[in-house]
Amino acid sequence: MDFSGSEPVRGPREAELLPATVAAAVKVVIVGGFGVGKTTLVGSVSEIRPLTTEETMTEAGVGIDDLAGVERKSSTTVAMDFGRITISEELVLYVFGTPGQERFWFLWNGLFEGALGAVVLVDTRRLEVSFDVLGRLEDRGVPFVVAVNSFPESPAYPLDELRAALDLPPHVPIVECDARTRESSRDVLMALMRYLYELAAQPVG
Repeated sequence: MDFSGSEPVRGPREAELLPATVAAAVKVVIVGGFGVGKTTLVGSVSEIRPLTTEETMTEAGVGIDDLAGVERKSSTTVAMDFGRITISEELVLYVFGTPGQERFWFLWNGLFEGALGAVVLVDTRRLEVSFDVLGRLEDRGVPFVVAVNSFPESPAYPLDELRAALDLPPHVPIVECDARTRESSRDVLMALMRYLYELAAQPVG
């Protein structure tokens, strides 16, 4: 069989290789309702070329997917997003983004396996799309922080009002972010890591 005309098999780019000093990797998950910016956050924060499963939205989703507030959205995640960010010379985060539509939530079981915590991304224009997401995390016992994605036309509310609207316990951190910028998205992940560290440092019992 002649393979002379085939494309060469390419390995990962040098920038995508793990540093030799890395001693630990932590898996975290980005969740939220449809169209809140999960794919954007993973893409902006990842130091490697992110893996996405974006597909063009078709008429098959009409009457199933709630497009209220995101009528101009033309693509959607159907499986997951994946990225990686190095936190220190010894620690990296593997970041997984979940699909937003409820009909794809059956994929959550696999995506959450081995995850230490989650970021719940919310849009203040459509807080109601976050209620079921928060409930599922609480049922699973997954520690999480809430990140308020700042869309240009989003109304701004004091964090204590958002906490009350989302019915969040006092200990759950709420941070503001712009999912389009790497620095802001990285700060969200650092907030999650600090929260996980605080939980781990608490005495048992």
